[in-house]
Amino acid sequence: MEAATEREALVAALSWQVAMGADEAMLDAPVARAAAAPPPEPAARPAARPSAPVPLRRLPPVGEAAAALAAGASTLEELRAAMAAFEGSALRETATNFVFSDGVPGAPVMIIGEAPGAEEDRQGKPFVGASGQLLDRMFASIGLSRAESLYITNILPFRPPGNRTPTDAEISLFLPFVLRHVQLAAPRFLVLAGGVSAKGVLQAREGITRLRGRWHEVTVLDGTVFKALPTWHPAYLLRNPIAKRDAWADLLLLRRSVKDG
Repeated sequence: MEAATEREALVAALSWQVAMGADEAMLDAPVARAAAAPPPEPAARPAARPSAPVPLRRLPPVGEAAAALAAGASTLEELRAAMAAFEGSALRETATNFVFSDGVPGAPVMIIGEAPGAEEDRQGKPFVGASGQLLDRMFASIGLSRAESLYITNILPFRPPGNRTPTDAEISLFLPFVLRHVQLAAPRFLVLAGGVSAKGVLQAREGITRLRGRWHEVTVLDGTVFKALPTWHPAYLLRNPIAKRDAWADLLLLRRSVKDG
């Protein structure tokens, strides 16, 4: 009877230890297992033939390649050629045309849109569809035009399939090109048309609703700081005409700044 009681106590103690996470039995004193059982000697191997070391070929990440190409361009034409030859994005495989810019290089105002649409992809120019026509009318109302005083580009040079919104990875990939583009075009003011452009160029977490209506600063690769004004994208205004009032206020702010110098 006493043996049964003792056994039950031992089983209960063991069950408690298992419940507490014990999964290995230990002895009262440590055992030098390595000394007690020396490892087996490795099998004899044939002598290896001496060979010259082979250098590792390290390819730079795609983002670093884009930054290097952007930094290496000293003119807008060189930047255009570098971007057109850049193979680090799958978007070039699905787009019809490479879209670089339109308007007057060196103009006082540079507009950065989001990504080419279907019509832009067909013609190879930014803002030539319905939203582009509205953009022309908007800036004409404050005395600016792409024929004389505007320079226009996008944050992406290729149309995303199905006009989908550009991904964060795509924006980050092309951002060095965009900043170099700004540096070489050297406008007095930037206009960031749409939330994708505003958040991407400003590297901001806020949406376009919070960003628009006031000036921000954009620092490019050489440390030059440009004033940037986010505003609604014309395509959004076509879908939401009530927002044109806000866009008009942004245009008036831009006109005052252009006149004041």
